[in-house]
Amino acid sequence: MSTYNLERLDNGLRILTAPMDSAQSVTCAIMLAAGSRYETPDTNGIAHFAEHMFFKGTDRRPTARDISMEIDAIGGEFNAFTGKEYTGYYVKCAAESRDIALDVLVDMLRNSKFDPDEIEREKGVIIEEMNMYYDTPRDFIGGVYEDLLYGDQPLGWDIIGHKETIRNAKRDTFNGYVDHWYRPSRMVIGVGGKVGDDLHDRAQELLGDMPAAETGQPEPVKVELHDRPHVKVHTKASDQAHICIGVHSYPLEHPDRYALQVLSMVLGGGMSSRLFTEVRERRGLAYYVYGLNHSYTDAGSLYAQAGVDINRIDDAVSTVAGELQKIATEPVPTDELEKAKSFAKGRFVLQLETSQGLIMFGLRREVLESRTPDPEEILEAIGKVTAEDVSRVAQDVIAKQGLNLAVIGPFDDPARFEKLLA
Repeated sequence: MSTYNLERLDNGLRILTAPMDSAQSVTCAIMLAAGSRYETPDTNGIAHFAEHMFFKGTDRRPTARDISMEIDAIGGEFNAFTGKEYTGYYVKCAAESRDIALDVLVDMLRNSKFDPDEIEREKGVIIEEMNMYYDTPRDFIGGVYEDLLYGDQPLGWDIIGHKETIRNAKRDTFNGYVDHWYRPSRMVIGVGGKVGDDLHDRAQELLGDMPAAETGQPEPVKVELHDRPHVKVHTKASDQAHICIGVHSYPLEHPDRYALQVLSMVLGGGMSSRLFTEVRERRGLAYYVYGLNHSYTDAGSLYAQAGVDINRIDDAVSTVAGELQKIATEPVPTDELEKAKSFAKGRFVLQLETSQGLIMFGLRREVLESRTPDPEEILEAIGKVTAEDVSRVAQDVIAKQGLNLAVIGPFDDPARFEKLLA
């Protein structure tokens, strides 16, 4: 299995490589420990908006077309993404074009013009992306759920922001955010696949003169645990309701992270999981249903999500809640535990099969935890999880708190759902 190698420049910037012997392509990425949780109420949405603006032109490549033509000319795939705790930019291309890909990425991140006319134009694009997000309940339900869990603090806000903060954004808004957080200590270059030679020297040329700076940390999240159910309803006329039901769980580096992962696989990983079997196959209540655990650096949630028949939503909520409560009170049988562990290992290995999957996994680890991952160590840790571990974690995170339910659909009364969760 591939291994990761980490080097540093003198200014603190890290270089993570993940060579793949058989690859003819390379994925070049830059990931930063900066996302929407680094915003203030006045700048909510700026991390994502900035990600768009980096593609709009630099001094050397004045327009968006100049940038995209250069990547098109090498047959590259080019994209970016913004999360709550990290932001990433990447180019996947033939290995011989590595240096062009790196040059374009660094030029964008260091020399973007943030042209006021382009900012005004892009506001329309972001507003339409926002409208698409709000009109897609399968995506938006996650935002409603995190608002319920975290409330009015950055982890509870939508990454995409609010229309008023987007409309008010000015060049100074971007510069303030980028100049503060886009610093070497928060930045990792990642190269996966056919890595090539002299990468350290190339990175030094491109980024070695970037001044180091203390950035501080975002505010820690405040989490309130409740011993009774909490419900948030987003009223929307629709033919299908979307639900998220879950509990607060553990932060990213918790010692029980792998037991929690296996617990989530038993509940909702794959088409033979408990939720899929009970909600879809036995009762026909949903087309899609799954369960997972999502952890941030200082918070986490174990939850199930489904799109359900609006006329049978009570049955769906009760069924999902029942599966969560059952796993907290009854031990997981050995064969089901082994299947869940094999599923978790298999999905992890599949994730590392491509240069992009390999380097993105490594970058997330390095950016969020400052830990260079060892895939074998992770597979071993999953393999060691016992039924007792899963029961202990289930009792700790599910049995000790009330369930949280977010609903999007033609409903307006949270109380009708609260009694289903008790």
